Amino acid sequence: MILKRRQFLKASSLASASLMLPNFLKALSSSPALENRNKVLVILQLSGGNDGLNTIIPIRNDIYFRERQTIAINNALRLTDEAGIHPALPFFKTLFDRGELAVLNNVGYPDPNKSHFRSMDIWHSASRSDEYLESGWIGRYLDQVCYDCDYPTQALEVNDMLSLALKGRRQKAFAFKDPKKLYQTSRESYFKKLYQEHQHQHEDETVAYLYQTLGDTLSNADYIFEQSKARKTAATYPDSELGKDLKTVSSLIKSDINTQVYYLQIGSFDTHINQNQRQESLFRTINDALKAFVEDLKQDGLFRHVMLMTFSEFGRRVAQNASNGTDHGTANQLFLLSGGLKKQGLLNDLPDLTQLNEGDLQYAEDFRKVYATLLKSWLDADSDKILGWKNGIYDFI
Repeated sequence: MILKRRQFLKASSLASASLMLPNFLKALSSSPALENRNKVLVILQLSGGNDGLNTIIPIRNDIYFRERQTIAINNALRLTDEAGIHPALPFFKTLFDRGELAVLNNVGYPDPNKSHFRSMDIWHSASRSDEYLESGWIGRYLDQVCYDCDYPTQALEVNDMLSLALKGRRQKAFAFKDPKKLYQTSRESYFKKLYQEHQHQHEDETVAYLYQTLGDTLSNADYIFEQSKARKTAATYPDSELGKDLKTVSSLIKSDINTQVYYLQIGSFDTHINQNQRQESLFRTINDALKAFVEDLKQDGLFRHVMLMTFSEFGRRVAQNASNGTDHGTANQLFLLSGGLKKQGLLNDLPDLTQLNEGDLQYAEDFRKVYATLLKSWLDADSDKILGWKNGIYDFI
């Protein structure tokens, strides 16, 4: 059978989407039991640059209300005398009141970049703003913990494509969206015939690897599907994309899989126009999905083993623009949700709106220190080696 371009692209799509999946399944049976399981880190990327000032609101700050006359949040849910949280995040207030939420303000890095792509690369790779790395911080974590592993299954991304954050120098995590769809596609006789007739015909390393990945997928897709149902959670989740993704993560956390890092994303928070409507809609989606996820884990006593961190590539400018939105800014806050926090609530001061850098917030906390803390104190990894960061860690875990 002659391989035509359309056939090759079709095969590429299946193989690329299933990259590393067979390895994921081969390691399922050797993981710790629920009661003895390792700590789990869940990362939720708020893509597009979430507006932190309308997330944790300085409710007594006149400058905030003056600079945001039509988009300021006037009905924030009060957290402290000085700070409130967006009203579309009531479950976050519940977590705050229960001591299961920590907020770190003014997070960023020196010489910030306002390009979505470049700033996200900096966050993914944990690089300096003038440094270009081809590996991600979680990927380098895999390099360390799986330097002699046959199957690096300690991290997965619930997505169709693998982000830079999960690509190491030697090891890579894997990404998949829907095990059932992958299984159904793999049952097509076309793919089996394609693999059988082309698996030994390619000297090109990339093409050969593609067909090997395709073959591995075909031989393991049914097992992938069965394992995805093995301890499927019975909890009800919202019918949103994030809700479905978190339901998948919950089922895997409850299984015997050895995965310690899960990566998800939602967006877009690039709210140049009519910000309030867009941000409120996204926040309601996040709030409802995380409420289901946290309460689901709590039912099995697992929330104390799980740390969920949110981040965005940058915040927004302090002053609103003429389109009832905000433009690209710099520093931002990030959230930490867990039943295993040693420090809770607001971990540091709110942004100082009297000390701006050309209209932007000034960062006070380097995001790499957060990464170092999660790697060393939560995942028990060598953060210095992974990040090249030797400026300490936080004590919230």
